[in-house]
Amino acid sequence: MMRLPFTQVDAFADGAFTGNPAAVMFLAEWLPDAVLQGIAADNNLSETAFLVPHDGPEADFALRWFTPKLEVALCGHATLASGHVVLEALPQLQVARFLTRKAGLLMVARDGSRLAMSLPAWPAARPVTGAEEAAVASALGALPHEIWARGDDYLVAVFDSPDQVRDLAPDFGAVLALAPGVDLMLIATAPGEDTDVLSRVFVPACGIGEDPVTGSAHAVIAPLWAGRFGRPQFSAFQASARGGRLDCRVAGDSVLLTGTARTVIRGEYDLPDAVLSG
Repeated sequence: MMRLPFTQVDAFADGAFTGNPAAVMFLAEWLPDAVLQGIAADNNLSETAFLVPHDGPEADFALRWFTPKLEVALCGHATLASGHVVLEALPQLQVARFLTRKAGLLMVARDGSRLAMSLPAWPAARPVTGAEEAAVASALGALPHEIWARGDDYLVAVFDSPDQVRDLAPDFGAVLALAPGVDLMLIATAPGEDTDVLSRVFVPACGIGEDPVTGSAHAVIAPLWAGRFGRPQFSAFQASARGGRLDCRVAGDSVLLTGTARTVIRGEYDLPDAVLSG
């Protein structure tokens, strides 16, 4: 039996039962992808983050993220959770550095009682119109003021009021049909109430449905809102059932997200030897 350390962290959490839960698991070396995917499915959280020590000078750990269904190219909340666990375990560190396969070098730094995380800025710059716009509106059950796309895997629906975003009841089957075979993230956003911006995030292709608090979504919408506000920094709230708050700042090609994290579970995951041998 292989025993793997397991920590569950609520990222971007204001208090108990808020934020987005992530599992953080340390490995001595990479296990087969099918095993990593199986562990993530067992954990059944939005993401499980796997960390392996990195030998080079540029990073402390290599980092990968798996939803219950697939590996993703970027996950913000599980990166914040990983930084929280590393910085708690290594109090001499001020910054935890993670080398990822598709998002480059990511860093999580101490910021008083909170954590500051650097993600790549991934702006959505293509306007969505015509039949594609109608399909998005139908999937959401409401017509946005405008829609923007980043590549084929991020759609941003901009609404005029936070109540419109809160009231959305999307058809997840229709969301999947917007981009068959693509790990699509559909972001609904509007000006906020007690924060500058409010959003919700739908990712049925990842086996999640609605994601509680999504760092990578803010890497996409932060350039949009910073441009509209005429300033690089703003506050944000993701209005899922759990909810979560974060501060966003656009700095060149990066988006800096600041928030809190709290450990809620510590333990071990028992991996049978037969899984690895057969």
